[in-house]
Amino acid sequence: MQKREQGKSGGAGGGNAAPPPKRGRPFGSTAASVASASAADSVAPSTLLGPSLQIHNSFSVEQNNKRIVLALQSGLKSELTWALNTLTLLSFKEKDDMRKDACLAKIPGLLDALLQIIDDWRDIALPKELRKGQRTRTLGANSVVTGFGNEYEALGSIALLPQSGLGSGSAAEISGQKNTSKRRRSEWWLDEDGLFNLDDEGRAEKQQCAVAASNIIRNFSFMPENEIAMAQHRHCLETVFQCIEDHIVEDEELVTNAIETIVNLAPLLDLRIFSSPKPSYIKITEKRAVQAIMGMLGSQVKAWHCAAAEFLGRMIINPDNEPLLLPFVPQIYKRLVDILSLQAFDAQAAAIGALYNLVDVNMDCRLKLASERWAVDRILKVIKTPHPVPEVCRKAAMIIEHLASDPQNRTSLLAYENAFAEILFSDGRHSDTFARILFELTSKPNNKIAAARGIWG
Repeated sequence: MQKREQGKSGGAGGGNAAPPPKRGRPFGSTAASVASASAADSVAPSTLLGPSLQIHNSFSVEQNNKRIVLALQSGLKSELTWALNTLTLLSFKEKDDMRKDACLAKIPGLLDALLQIIDDWRDIALPKELRKGQRTRTLGANSVVTGFGNEYEALGSIALLPQSGLGSGSAAEISGQKNTSKRRRSEWWLDEDGLFNLDDEGRAEKQQCAVAASNIIRNFSFMPENEIAMAQHRHCLETVFQCIEDHIVEDEELVTNAIETIVNLAPLLDLRIFSSPKPSYIKITEKRAVQAIMGMLGSQVKAWHCAAAEFLGRMIINPDNEPLLLPFVPQIYKRLVDILSLQAFDAQAAAIGALYNLVDVNMDCRLKLASERWAVDRILKVIKTPHPVPEVCRKAAMIIEHLASDPQNRTSLLAYENAFAEILFSDGRHSDTFARILFELTSKPNNKIAAARGIWG
């Protein structure tokens, strides 16, 4: 938990530096901006969600919790907007704010109601023609009377439409299959577009509500009193991981809120919940969850791959998650080393924070990182630059010390002996650490190093 608090207060690097602003924090997050938001409401479009109203000081969530949940479940535009606006304002909790009105434990059914809004949007997020392959229309082909592709046998029962996806073919082939592929007339509607499809404006409103609900859930995850309930809520985790899994086609703000939510819940998250007897809604497995995070780690969006690196660094601390993450360790190290080459300081801090926890797991992790190309060079570059957050430099030095403590890494690390000695004599902040590193490399040589020194004198 100590590592987690450092990660939340100062990013992956921690230290005494001022904590960076929370990623993706929308308008109205501070007391001053809330005041300005009310002035802007008069000129803002009425369709926009967000902090469009002020919550009076006497407003009690305990007395209105049932109303909020019912408003979310109603689906009515006015009620839904009121509930989302109210929860958005109540969920913003600054460091010095001691109110606990937004505790999920006080509002039964609130988290499920918010998740249902996100699930409703995801059900219509992709058009049907993109979710299933194009099928050949055979209605009315070579028919005289009926439009269903089959002959109307005089006053007999109507021949039913064969199953979709049969492809193009002659009318004789289609009629020959009518006895083996009969379907009820009620099933015809399931293959067609719905009668009550939303127009573009309706879809935009659904999407906006889903983003607002995800933003509220993200804000809840920053509150310690909500963490346990959310980390043990399978429906919440399944919805969040599914949004992350579909990050290529999903709304970017929805994905950002989802990744930040699981980063906050990572220290308490046990991936085995996806195979537990708890009711499942989306059927996310442990492997799919890890693969979703790996997809975010490989993303080109800095906020996403930084959050994914921070998440993996926190998840590996839990011994129950270690067996699920170890198969992906080679891919994780390769990507984290690539992130270290970026010029962004926050990306370097996220990668160093993840590597610091990963190398502390077992010997196999230390061997894989030491054998990764450019790994030691880029870690040393973070120390020599140096990184503006001293804690990040300290963790980078500790990573090299962990690698040097393994005898199998000494051969590869001796190539950097001069670089280690230079830091030892030039940087007093890390002199003790690199003195221990050089001691490990030179005072306990293995057989190969001893033989080489014997030959060359």
